[in-house]
Amino acid sequence: MCSDPVDIETLKRAAGTKGGLLTDEVRRKVWPKLLNINVYKLPHKPGRAVRKNHKDYNQVVLDVSRSMKRFPKGMPAADRGALQEQLIDIILEVLKCNPQLHYYQGYHDVTVSLLLVVGERMAIAMLDKLSNYHLRDFMDPTMDSTKHILNYLMPILEQVDSELHDFMIRAEVGTIFALSWLITWFGHVLSDFKHTLRLYDFFLSSHPLMPIYLAATIVLHREKEVKQAECDMAMVHHLLSRIPQDLPYELLICQAQDLFDQYPPSLLAKQAALQSHKRMVKMAVWGLSATLGAAAFAVAQTAMDWGPEVLLQLF
Repeated sequence: MCSDPVDIETLKRAAGTKGGLLTDEVRRKVWPKLLNINVYKLPHKPGRAVRKNHKDYNQVVLDVSRSMKRFPKGMPAADRGALQEQLIDIILEVLKCNPQLHYYQGYHDVTVSLLLVVGERMAIAMLDKLSNYHLRDFMDPTMDSTKHILNYLMPILEQVDSELHDFMIRAEVGTIFALSWLITWFGHVLSDFKHTLRLYDFFLSSHPLMPIYLAATIVLHREKEVKQAECDMAMVHHLLSRIPQDLPYELLICQAQDLFDQYPPSLLAKQAALQSHKRMVKMAVWGLSATLGAAAFAVAQTAMDWGPEVLLQLF
């Protein structure tokens, strides 16, 4: 860890092995190296001028004010308040330096996890790197790129457990239950900060799509619960959107890595792209049923073979 140049692959393996990086002291040294950050040229602490006339200021303040549960229990209110002020400044500073990026609700959950471990200046540097790489797709003006990442979930499930996949398709549950997992790196949904940090070790040392593989392992881990539930969108969504706090994280991390190795994004890219196509076909069939009644269902069996250009001509 102290060698120069640092063997990044060794650090990645350490972050991915059982227990991860173990302590915050180690994380403060390793996390920046995983993102190739020059620790000798950190950004200066932002002045309050960064808040002036920033279009996202009010929303950031609102989100940060709701982040009390993300701070350690028992932390004095004054200390928490000071950290929340730093949190606002960090977010606005990164957004100011990257005007092409768009703030999203949940971004502050990632930021607070960094701040609590590495401090303000390093958090700015790390958040800047993550915003331009791992989190980049979430920071577009629309959710199209985010939806595309979510589209990898069902193809992964189909490869591993076709019965579970088919059940979820019949329930029409979709993948929105995993949205907050993805965009906050699970920081928003886990109550124990040590589990959040363990996942951050893993994600920082992995491909940017690794969080969707972990999401898949969580769904697969709960397959019995899911299959025993009523095959209904609301029921299945309610079940999956609430993550048990006693999950075997080390096992799930290993399984996520195995899934990634066995079914890399390049193998699933076509299936992921088809998820959006299938949704468009379904909307087209619904549109036909509204105008043609029962006759529409005569084409439903072959609708999946229609190209988007054909469907668009129908309306």
